[in-house]
Amino acid sequence: MLHFECDYTKGAHPAVLENLCADNLSSHPGYGSDVHCSRAAELILDECGLADGRVFFLSGGTQTNATVIDALLRPWQGVVCADSGHIAVHEAGAVEASGHKVITIASDDGKVSACSLRKMLESFYSDSTWPHMVIPGMVFLSHPTELGSLYSVRELKEISGICRQYSLPLYIDGARLIYGLASDETDVDLKAMAGIADVFYIGGTKAGCLFGEAIVCRNADLLPEFFTLIKQHGALLAKGWLLGLQFEALFTDGLYRAIGRNAIDMAMKLKEGFLSNGYRLHVDSPTNQQFVILPNEVVDRLMPDVGFSIWGERGERETIVRFVTDWSTRDEDVSALIAML
Repeated sequence: MLHFECDYTKGAHPAVLENLCADNLSSHPGYGSDVHCSRAAELILDECGLADGRVFFLSGGTQTNATVIDALLRPWQGVVCADSGHIAVHEAGAVEASGHKVITIASDDGKVSACSLRKMLESFYSDSTWPHMVIPGMVFLSHPTELGSLYSVRELKEISGICRQYSLPLYIDGARLIYGLASDETDVDLKAMAGIADVFYIGGTKAGCLFGEAIVCRNADLLPEFFTLIKQHGALLAKGWLLGLQFEALFTDGLYRAIGRNAIDMAMKLKEGFLSNGYRLHVDSPTNQQFVILPNEVVDRLMPDVGFSIWGERGERETIVRFVTDWSTRDEDVSALIAML
């Protein structure tokens, strides 16, 4: 069976697992107050070029989004995101369950545009009844987006400028950030991300960790008493050093960059394989997610031997499907899939 259904089908990168095994019988204080979490935070802040930033380690993406958004918003505020945004579609209402509305903006490519954001905010405040409404309190982006599209530094700065104008924190979901930064078509790096976003997170679950996400905040005042809120959300891992050990490995000797590059190389080979066999792309993604339109007979023929995702509803004759590569994808796996086409 070939697995292209998501970027977390494997356990952990060998270097991450080795770091965990080497430390397995050591004892540490709990809740992230250990030397490995401290060291991992130092490595991450150094990569981000932040001298005074803060790093917090959580276990999963949904709990990270729900906890950060709850911390950034007041009770009467909501979070603005693309209508295809993860928090609006695929997190089972986790943000709403914490008492905050998700305010969506229409998007064709998965991205929030500065123009649409400005128009939405201008329209909101031009309505004299706005005090009766849920007030936009922050902006949520994903990089890459749910459709594998990427923001440029210019686009992020334009959105950030509007956020500053309206005093809205900018938060960026980085579950697949590793694959956005490794793309050939990006000018965004960790330093740029840290200089633009008020808060973002570096995904580990989809980047070679067993589990774990690293929240990066360049202004600690934005997340007051965040440790306590993490615990209130059930997101505080007692054995916090297990998170620190994994990110310590990811940010040692350039591993994070190297394994991200592998996913992109494999995704581009896969894309070329689809195109050379005459299939059409749903979107032309420069990341590890590839969206292809396949005849239903091809979908049915591949299903017994290949893991992939049906994207949306199955069509009458053809269907949009998603194939995902990751840090562990092998060249021979991609070649085998292309041969099946």
